[in-house]
Amino acid sequence: MGRHYFDAGTTDYTQRLSEYAVGIRYDDLPEEVIERVRLMALHTLGVSLAAVDIPLSAAAVKTASRINGGSGGKATAWLGGEKLSATSTAFVNGTLADILDWEDCSWAGHPSAGVIPAALALAEELDASGKDLIEALVAGYEVYLRVAMSVQPPRDYNHNKGWGLSSWQIFASAAAAAKLLGLDASTTNQTYGLAALYTSIPSNLTQATMSDAYHYEQGQNALSGILAAYNAESGIENLTDGLDIPYAFAEQLTSAPERSWLVRDLNSYLLLKILIKHWPANMWVQTPVEIVASLAREHAIDPANIAEIVIDPPTQFRMHFYPEGFSSLMEAQFSTPFVVASVLLDPSPGSGWYAPEKLRDPAVLELASKVKAGPSPEHTLRGSFALYEDGTFPEKSVTITLKDGAVYTRTQATHKGHPDDMLTRDEFTELFRLNASKVFDAARTEKLIDFFLTLEQHTGAELGTLLRP
Repeated sequence: MGRHYFDAGTTDYTQRLSEYAVGIRYDDLPEEVIERVRLMALHTLGVSLAAVDIPLSAAAVKTASRINGGSGGKATAWLGGEKLSATSTAFVNGTLADILDWEDCSWAGHPSAGVIPAALALAEELDASGKDLIEALVAGYEVYLRVAMSVQPPRDYNHNKGWGLSSWQIFASAAAAAKLLGLDASTTNQTYGLAALYTSIPSNLTQATMSDAYHYEQGQNALSGILAAYNAESGIENLTDGLDIPYAFAEQLTSAPERSWLVRDLNSYLLLKILIKHWPANMWVQTPVEIVASLAREHAIDPANIAEIVIDPPTQFRMHFYPEGFSSLMEAQFSTPFVVASVLLDPSPGSGWYAPEKLRDPAVLELASKVKAGPSPEHTLRGSFALYEDGTFPEKSVTITLKDGAVYTRTQATHKGHPDDMLTRDEFTELFRLNASKVFDAARTEKLIDFFLTLEQHTGAELGTLLRP
């Protein structure tokens, strides 16, 4: 352990986690793990391309160019194909990855919005091998998940200091960047200290205001993670064991950190437990939407004939509806009534659900007004996360009643993309085709699919040629 000027305890979790990440080798990885990171990278790119029509996408590209001081660099913005530095590219692509809220969700956030943009940008800048890139992706996911779990609030939600989802997001990109730069365990340890130093704290601000700035947080963390690795590589003194030292990181977020999570289950791959979102919406909206879409398809339900839709139990903070319309992309994505109405009126998911005019579309709002909370006590968000952490998922029942009195109902917990019902390779690729078609023709789309499915056979720089308009 490093020298500290007050009692840092007796743990060495930061160093052990650093050594673990440095020791990840492609040849030691199970094929299931390699395949999953290939497909998660493909999915993250796809949902980013699908956001092309959302105004925030163009704003993110413009901001990244300003950060970069204009065009110039070796990494490629996923929309527009502009060449930028790795850090500027990580900012724009990290933002794009989260705009439709469609990438993934672990127990505690969206690691793919940090891991994938940062790793691909830096791999392109360094022209890293595909095997090196896969190692970095695994390191990013595995480090992120353990850091995130170490600072989760206690099961008693009243003791939590706040929901800091983006406060640990930086470790996804920092760990991937440190791995790609080939940093040793000591310098990786410092990278994690810098990540703690650069992390954002007031994530509750966007949760409280439902501002689309929420999506910028992902881009900022993707950028800052690379910056942390760069700074550590350039050389700093001390700043070791940052995840062990009291009040250096963990206690800023929770009153009862569980630091043992930092090195828990190092012989297993927690990334296999990440949920991939089947729909462009908040995690806790996924199951009701899945049920509604299935019932509507199976019974040829005409939305005009729906009298009422009941969701039971409802989920805390996810049943909001505003007759006058929704004020932001995030506000709509977190609304079960809005997303249920959207899938009924437009079964093909994508940015069309969230076009500015759709947020106040009378047809969407009328149908959304028919989505009601059932009589059971609502699922709390923390309670739901506790279930997910334990390997289960909140069960939901949906009852659709038609104007002619017909009733259709279904109860289920998991949905496509849940670890217990993961998308197949064919389902991942079909979803990518749907999303990439917003930007690329069929030939380019197939080349991108082949690139990711055979990732170890390519280099980072090759991706840029495929992303150019």
